[in-house]
Amino acid sequence: MVNMKTSLDIKPLLLVPVLAMLALPLIGSVDTWLTLSVAGLAMGMIIFIMASGLTLVFGLMDVLNFGHGVFIALGAFVATSVLSGMVDWTQSQELWRNLVAVGSAMALAMLAAAVIGLAFERFIVRPVYGQHLKQILITMGGMIIGEEIIKVIWGPLQIALPLPEAMRGSLLWGDASLEKYRLMAVVVGLVVFALQAWTLSRTKVGLLIRAGVQDREMVESLGYKIRRLFVGVFVVGSGLAGLGGVMWGLYQQNVVPQIGAQVNVLIFIVIIMGGLGSTGGALIGALLVGLMANYTGFLLPKLALFSNIALMAAILLWRPQGVYPVANR
Repeated sequence: MVNMKTSLDIKPLLLVPVLAMLALPLIGSVDTWLTLSVAGLAMGMIIFIMASGLTLVFGLMDVLNFGHGVFIALGAFVATSVLSGMVDWTQSQELWRNLVAVGSAMALAMLAAAVIGLAFERFIVRPVYGQHLKQILITMGGMIIGEEIIKVIWGPLQIALPLPEAMRGSLLWGDASLEKYRLMAVVVGLVVFALQAWTLSRTKVGLLIRAGVQDREMVESLGYKIRRLFVGVFVVGSGLAGLGGVMWGLYQQNVVPQIGAQVNVLIFIVIIMGGLGSTGGALIGALLVGLMANYTGFLLPKLALFSNIALMAAILLWRPQGVYPVANR
């Protein structure tokens, strides 16, 4: 069962508001701070969507999947194809038509990533269970091969992925400018987290996943096929990575074949800070990474890349197993 201490420990929950409050006097302007905070939350939510499946895979089967980025890239490029074929919908001023177009791109991207994830698990990950060094090498090799296949299908050059018409622009709150798409990204991230939390806490499959993350041998001794459960988690995680790829591509408004590799480092920072196997920890870690990247990008642009490494080091010095460790590793 899940450790009840985790659900009562509120200290990690305070990290996000504390970071935001510490940044306010440094930034000086409340309006600029609010704009940066919303951008950071949106970035964090997208990273969480991409990382949440991987942290469960990490915790459940102790698999180091460095090829996770290929599902992100695949989702982003599927979105370019879908949205380019729905120009009448994306250029419409009606929000509902834009949402149908983006929703279709998300659904097809998730489906494609899930199917490829199933094959990736069967032919690349399964032969190297329990062999960490081989896992790192073969999954990185799988990602490189995946990137090359993407280049063959979509070409090696950057492809524009513009926002649909009604999602462009900003809403003004005083002098603060809040981009519409970033607000939508926050909402989508909250919905994904709520669905995951409900599944993990209210369903039998979810309880088995949580129990398997904490004590795989115990679940297997009860007669449950943990490996079959793992395949399901791997496929769902791949689909979520595809969804995150769509959202990250729209966030940047362009995609390149290396888009997955570019965010892989951030994803691993998030799951290490959050604690292996913890979706709640991954959410906190992702929000911290998003906020830190935006605050330091504004205050000290040259330190933007280093800031998240420093943040991870500080978190691990405080809690060596992450903010909400649940996996017995």
